[in-house]
Order: sequence, then structure tokens, then C-alpha cells
Amino acid sequence: MTPLPATIPALVRTRVRATVRRPTRLTREEAEARTLLLRLCSLLLQYPDAELAAARPVLMDTVKALPSSSAAGHLAAFTTWFTGQEPEALERHYVEMFDLRRRSSLYLTYYLHGDTRRRGMALLTLAQRYRAAGWDTDGGELPDHLPVVLEFAALAGPGGGEAPLRQHRRGLELIHRALTDADSPYRHVLAALLTLLPPATEADRAAVARLVAEGPPNEEVGLDPYGTYGDGEFAPPGTFVPPAPAPPTRLPSAPTSRREGLR
Repeated sequence: MTPLPATIPALVRTRVRATVRRPTRLTREEAEARTLLLRLCSLLLQYPDAELAAARPVLMDTVKALPSSSAAGHLAAFTTWFTGQEPEALERHYVEMFDLRRRSSLYLTYYLHGDTRRRGMALLTLAQRYRAAGWDTDGGELPDHLPVVLEFAALAGPGGGEAPLRQHRRGLELIHRALTDADSPYRHVLAALLTLLPPATEADRAAVARLVAEGPPNEEVGLDPYGTYGDGEFAPPGTFVPPAPAPPTRLPSAPTSRREGLR
């Protein structure tokens, strides 16, 4: 694509580029294949408990039946490894990759907002998006947990349903890079997912490089605002509910002290 003339106003140039990058409308078969890919990614990124381990033969057969694509190739590589491992080894590897390493955590808002107040609001906004679409999660995970986000994308479709994935593309890139550096087969699942999103821009790559070097924003406030507005209700859009300050604690023969913060 030839560069657009600099005389065109920036807003017009942005709209033209967006039009050029906008995908064509999917056929019914393409939409169904995309939904299946998202659901498979969601399942394969969940904790490999006994139920998921028992479903490995079905998952592998489903992946083998996918139409040929880059995403299908990545999932085939992953399920080959996944099916050949002992269940206990799968559990240990999952915990090591996703629970013990911040760079490959599956909680997407962490990469965009870190431990700041904005993360609490991002969680609220995401939960409200689900509710507005008529989707009620089981509440077992935070709304930014990648398998949850993927399931919503599969249910709601490539427009609004996939918007959270596009918004957190840089975090997904960082997870993929961390898994690749660790030589984890889970890198194939992230690679499959990334093939479904718009290509990374120069700004995306620069932002990922900054995340690798500096990490996400840091502000020790915890996640108290999530789900604690009023009588357990979500806060209305634009409302921030700060966490209550820690009460003073009197120690024997010591002056009043306060906790330094939530960790």
C-alpha cells in the first residue's frame, strides 16, 4: 500500500487506513470456524483438571477436523503435546507458566493497567460489557481472565465480542513472547489466537518492548473497587469506589501504625 499524502488531514488518513484494514464480512462457514477456534483456545488455556484431561482425545480429534489454517496448525502442535503428557505434569506446567510468572499471567488488564486504580475500573467495564450482552459468567474467575474473554468473543461474535481481545492485543503479544522464551507449548495457543487478530503495528511492537523492559504501571491499591459498589452491585459507568483506608492498629508499647498498603 503506497503512503497516503501528508496533505490529507490526519483524521481522514486514519479513517482510510481503518477501511483498508477492515476485514470482509465472514461467510457462515467462516464464522462458525472462527467461533470454534476461539472456543478451543478458551478450553486449552484453562487449568488442566481431571475433566479437561479426560477430554483430550475429543479435543485432538476436533482440532484435526479444522479447516487448514495457521491457527489450526498451531493448535495441532499444542494438542499433540497436551495429549501425550501425564495429567500431573500438565498441572505443574500450567501453574508454573500462568500462576507463578507475571509476564505470562492470563489476567489481561494487568498488562494495560498494572496494579493501579484504573485496573479496577477496567474490570468493572468488562463485567458490564458481559452483562449488557446478556451473558452471565459463573463468577469463578475475574472477567479479564483470558479463557473468559475468549468464551465471550465466541458467544458474541467478531464485532463487540472480540473488542476486548483487540484492546488487549499488546498484553497477548507479551504473553506469547514470555511463553516462547520459556519454550512452553502453550505458546502455540497464543500464536493461534494472534492469527485471528489484526496484525501488530509498529506502535504495538514498541509498546510490547516497553512492557518487557519496564513492566506494567505500578500503584499498590489492590482490586477492592471490583464488585463492591453499594450492596454488592457493580458501579455505574464512570464511578470509582476507592478502597477503604486501613484502620489504625495499636500495638503494646508501640505508637499507632498503619498498614503500608494492600499487596
